[in-house]
Amino acid sequence: MQPVPVTTSSSNLRVRVRTAVVTSADSSFRQRLSQILTGLRWQVREADGGAQTWAEAESAQPEAVIVDSWLPDLDLGEFLSDFKGSFPQVDVIAAGGSSTLESPRGPYRQELLYALRRCQDTDTASWNAAPALDAPSLARDAGQTDHNHLAPWPVPVAQDSALVSTNSAESPHKVESTWVQVEARSKGSEGLPAQPEKRAHGGEPAASDRLPELIGDAPCMLEVSRRIRLVAPRMTPVLIEGPTGSGKELVAEALHRLSPRRGKPFVAINCAAIPEALLEAELFGHTRGAFTGAVHGRVGRIEAADGGTLFLDEVGEMPLALQSKLLRFVECGELQRVGDNETVKVDVRIVAATHKPLAQHAADGTFRSDLYYRLAVFLIRTPSLAEHSQDLPRLVDHFMQKLGRETPVKRLDSSALAKLSTHQWPGNVRELEHVLERAVILAGEDPSLSAREIDFGLIQN
Repeated sequence: MQPVPVTTSSSNLRVRVRTAVVTSADSSFRQRLSQILTGLRWQVREADGGAQTWAEAESAQPEAVIVDSWLPDLDLGEFLSDFKGSFPQVDVIAAGGSSTLESPRGPYRQELLYALRRCQDTDTASWNAAPALDAPSLARDAGQTDHNHLAPWPVPVAQDSALVSTNSAESPHKVESTWVQVEARSKGSEGLPAQPEKRAHGGEPAASDRLPELIGDAPCMLEVSRRIRLVAPRMTPVLIEGPTGSGKELVAEALHRLSPRRGKPFVAINCAAIPEALLEAELFGHTRGAFTGAVHGRVGRIEAADGGTLFLDEVGEMPLALQSKLLRFVECGELQRVGDNETVKVDVRIVAATHKPLAQHAADGTFRSDLYYRLAVFLIRTPSLAEHSQDLPRLVDHFMQKLGRETPVKRLDSSALAKLSTHQWPGNVRELEHVLERAVILAGEDPSLSAREIDFGLIQN
């Protein structure tokens, strides 16, 4: 497929829409590489396995596909061979380095390899710094000489300032410079939340502890980052407790990213989202014919995470009968696929999460106490949004920038901010993100969000 030229109304530059599919079971790897490619003016689609990559290639007809060195659902070598046979025009790059099947070099191969090297060699914390994602400098570093396919484009970056600007005057959207106006409600200087002092001898956590994916400088948020940094390099099992929508999976991903296992898979499973009858096979895998409908054998999520991190989300919803089987795996590191008599040795680090008071459930017998003590060796609690409401302006800023990656960033007027600040946020940070996304849709082409677009989805009496 030849790239389609698009002419902007604000300049004589021509933009070629280029699409890449990034495939990896590791969501943090996909996020880093996608952000770098976005800074290089690529449209990026993400896939967590070979089957999804195939579907994305059929629908998007990409110029390139970057595949991680391991796929959870297909053999990498067979997938690459079959994929190149069906999509010979796509430039396929295996992130593991060796196998690209001698595929024809696409016109953007050098740029793609640069983005991949930057993703693999750069720590996420420094990668998240604003200068590292400056699009013109990325283009220069990548050694591009043909600038006809490039046009000025706002690159979304996480900002620490409570007043964020995105200059998109020359973008194809023809939007003038827009501002996300957020007024801090604390007594910090220049309207920003006051920074906690450097801790001494185990005192209050310091702002330097904050991880880039955890937005906010409230002491309770800094404590979460501090605990992540302390336990991430170890094999210690971690239990993350916190209300729904408070970012427990972000914490699990940060633990994996900062661990020695970051080059291996991060595999997540929601124990509440899979029917009880299928959860055992999903976790432990099954052999062909193990049960009705099992026409093929399948590797389970635990085995798929070998060498990496297994994230058991909502582990408190796991049936008691299955808890005993999980306990055996936690104790000895061996599992049996459903329908198989052989045991398989698997090396994973277990991170579990729950919104329930699991210690109380262990005490009253609704959750196995022996499994609880195995999982809760180290506890991290994610606070509700009400507990760090002073971070609301910064979170609004973050989500508006995120929503502005595909459309011009909209600004919030004072009435919208006032309405947000009075809400109790029972759904926590996830609810805030959804409310802002809903507001952006309701605003249509209007560059400003007012209280009218802030809809909490509540039933009105």
